[in-house]
Formats: sequence, structure tokens, C-alpha cells
Amino acid sequence: MHYTDNYNPTISNANIFNEIIEEKKSIGYYNLVHQDISEIKKYAEGVKQKNVVVLGIGGSTLGTYAIYKFLKHSKKLTKKLFFLETTDPIDIQSKLESIDLEDTLFIVISKSGTTVETISIFKYINSLVKIDKDNTVIITEFDSKLNTYAKIHRMKIFEIPKDVGGRFSVFSAVGLVPLAIVGIDIEEILNGIKKVHDSFFDKNDIYKNIIKKARFFVEYKNSFNINVVFSYSSRLEGFNKWYIQLWGESLGKVDINATRQGLTPVGIVGPIDQHSFLQLIVEGKRDKTVTVIKVDDFDDNLKIPVIELDGLEELNYLDGIEFSSLINMQADSTIEALNNLNDIPCDVITIDGVNENAIASLMFEYELLTSICAKFMYINAYDQPGVESGKIILKNKLKG
Repeated sequence: MHYTDNYNPTISNANIFNEIIEEKKSIGYYNLVHQDISEIKKYAEGVKQKNVVVLGIGGSTLGTYAIYKFLKHSKKLTKKLFFLETTDPIDIQSKLESIDLEDTLFIVISKSGTTVETISIFKYINSLVKIDKDNTVIITEFDSKLNTYAKIHRMKIFEIPKDVGGRFSVFSAVGLVPLAIVGIDIEEILNGIKKVHDSFFDKNDIYKNIIKKARFFVEYKNSFNINVVFSYSSRLEGFNKWYIQLWGESLGKVDINATRQGLTPVGIVGPIDQHSFLQLIVEGKRDKTVTVIKVDDFDDNLKIPVIELDGLEELNYLDGIEFSSLINMQADSTIEALNNLNDIPCDVITIDGVNENAIASLMFEYELLTSICAKFMYINAYDQPGVESGKIILKNKLKG
């Protein structure tokens, strides 16, 4: 008797790890931890402009924005960083009005080199200011049409490796070049991802945590299909946006059995959304997991002053409390409330502080989590076929 099947029983942790080791040979983001950043640092030191404008969209900007948003108020940065991502004309003009274009370095980022949104905005910039090798740097694949353009105009080029997908590219030149130019320590960024990388591949704490979490997400995906990241810091708003793209575009796929898969990402910010979305989590349908992200040290000792407010004396217990302590108590109260319900899966990530190492560690951990979830789901995390049809339709419309 001969028997064949296409059943997919739950894969073992050992098999998952072995598949990731094999994938490391062809998927480049895993290995960015080992890159040489000397050329990036040298170039960054020579930039004289006070403003840096990144032209890109999606994976070309979201990760960089996440790190910049997290750090910019705690670092003495030497330059201002702006992002032109959308074809919304009001957004374009309102941002450009506040920038001295004659004192600006433009960083044009497109992996393919033909991104409609990016090239459209770049064309508009060309109508406003002279674009040349002194005020423009190109980040793209080595064989793209944008690379050809840069060579014709003798512009500085940084390469996006072929094996690094856009939404996994923040730790390549895509993120490191603009961040280094404005004064963020990219060596510490690499140290942050190395810490997570080594812990995972040495099968230490990060490995155990990520494997356990990914297995739960996938095995209970039909019950808990919505994954909420509840970040208790406004500085993590950019991280939330980056996570939503990473999760949605990587995991919304058709698997090897032609079954539609996906985990729906939601990013909210505490305590703001404590007064809205938390109600849905607590008393709404039990279809959500919650990851609470806390910041241990905000590097800010701003306090609630000791002030008497007529009629509000009963709230004097707030006097003298640091705002950083207050927001963490709000986070802890949310965590306790969720745990007391006993039917909402919840985990807590506490990052050390507001620094390069901390945000890089968090983001690389989520990249690994995404890859492992994809392995459990028998899907390819690195393509995006569902996006391509819309791009083709748009190009046909534009060509008339």
C-alpha cells in the first residue's frame, strides 16, 4: 500500500529553528547584524546640511521613523529629519513650507527604484530646487533604474541588498544612513540587534520567548486572530505603525494548502487609548491577544507639581508624582485588569530605556517573531503578491 498526504501537523520547535537556520542563507535581514558600517559613518560625518528629507514609502521610511520618533526628544541631534511619504498634496506642501530647501540633503529611497509615490515626489522636489550630487543621496538596489539615474548624475549611492525585503530593511542603509546623518548612534543600534540575534541563535531567553509566543499565536489563530500592541509611550507611535506593516504584509498570505492565513495587527498608545480601545478589549469579543510594551526609564523626571485646585482637593494624591511613574502605573493597572479576567492572552515587554539599543532590540525581536510565525503558518513572509495587482492597475490608469 502506498500513502501520500498534504496534512500539516504542528511543526516542532527544533524543526522551526532548523528552518530559520536554513533561511538565514538566503534572507538577508538576519545577517545585517554583521555588516560593516564604516562607509555610512564616514559619509554621515561629511554632511553639512541642517535638514535631511527622506523620500520613500512603507518599508523605506516606517522603520527609520520609528527609531527617530522614539529617540529625537532624548538625543542632542545635530540635524532635523523629515519624511515625505504620501502623495497627499496638502501634506507635501505643508511639510516643505517649514524646510529651507537650500540647506537640505535629500535621501531618495526605493528598493525597486520605480516606486510611483517616491519618484512623483522626487520630480516635484526637482521643480523647487536644483538637485545634484551635493544635496542628494540614493538608496536602492544596485541594478535599479534609480541606481542608473544616480550614476549618470554622480550621486552617492548606498545599496539595498537584493535579499533584504523593504519591511525588513530598517537595519540596512535604508535606516542607518539617515539616522547616522542626524546624529543617532548606529553602532548602538547594531549592538541592540546583536543582543537579540545572539540570544535567539544561542537558544537562550529570546529564543524561548519568541518560539512560545509564535506557537500560541498560530495554534490559536482562529480564536485570537487580532494581535494588539499596546505601547505605553507616545514615543512608540512610530513603532506601532512599523509593526502594523511588518505583521500585515508578511503574514496575510495564502499557505501551501491554498488556505487564507493572517493575523491582524492593531497598534494603540497608552494611556490615550485606555479610554477607548481598552473598553473593546475588556468587554468585547474574545478574539484579541494583547502585548503591553513599557519603558522602564523615560530619562525624564518631569513631575506633577504640588498645586491646590479648588474643588479638586481629593486628587492631591497626584502631587509630586513623576509623569514617568504615572504612565507606568497606568500600564501596570491595565496589565493587572487584563490578567484578572483570565481569558485574554497578554504578555508584557519592558524595554530598558530611551536609547538606540533598546528600540533596535525591540524591533529585531519583532522581525524574528514575524519570521517564525510565518514558518508555523507554512507561508512566505517575504513576498507581497496581494499588493501587486493594485500597482498594475494604478500604472495602467496613469498611462491612460
